Amino acid sequence: MSGHNKWSSIKHKKQKADAARGKIFSRLVKEITVAARDGGADIESNSRLRVAVETAKSHNMPSDNITRAIKRGTGDLEGINYEEITYEAYGPGGVAIIIEVLTDNKNRAAADIRHILTKHGGHLGSRNSVAYMFNRVGQITIDGTEYTEDQILEAGLDAGLEDVQTQDDIVIAMTSPSDVFDVKEVLVKSGIRIESAEITKQPDNWIGLTDKEAEKAIQLLLILEECDDVQAVHTNFEIREE
Repeated sequence: MSGHNKWSSIKHKKQKADAARGKIFSRLVKEITVAARDGGADIESNSRLRVAVETAKSHNMPSDNITRAIKRGTGDLEGINYEEITYEAYGPGGVAIIIEVLTDNKNRAAADIRHILTKHGGHLGSRNSVAYMFNRVGQITIDGTEYTEDQILEAGLDAGLEDVQTQDDIVIAMTSPSDVFDVKEVLVKSGIRIESAEITKQPDNWIGLTDKEAEKAIQLLLILEECDDVQAVHTNFEIREE
């Protein structure tokens, strides 16, 4: 079976729209705040904070916003206390879903997630029913109308670039989590314009859905992404080519 991971391209377009209206900044601020709270303000010794700050920079977040978020995390500025929760779920067609949440009200977040899943053909799974299917990876997105896979591979292979995939009009460059921002810098120095760079989760295997099943799954994922407490949504389906 060969398929197409349509969710990757839809999510990328949604991230661009979120960035344009500033919504993505609120999620990045939460992550920076929690990373600084849990590991301190030193980017060199706090790898989670470094990832959060680099991701924020890749989305063009102003440095003042980043500084304030760090200070809220360390207690130098007053801030909200966020709690981290990961929900594991199944959606239409049996797709696996990981929902990462940062919230100041876990009861509200749990109720919202359950409501969305129930209304749109999904349900919660037990602990580790889904998480074992996914691995952390570095992901860099590049405009596929400007650069080819070969150009990107040639520029980044020696720096730790592992693979490239084209989805619609974007190229997704894959790395290990530890190499993503080093590869990003090498690509930038080679003249390649980066749209975003982040550490995300990718499934070991993809499940194939029909167009109709995929449409239902995408609707659920988009609604989950719009939930204020949700930081990220990961899934494991592609559209089956029959």
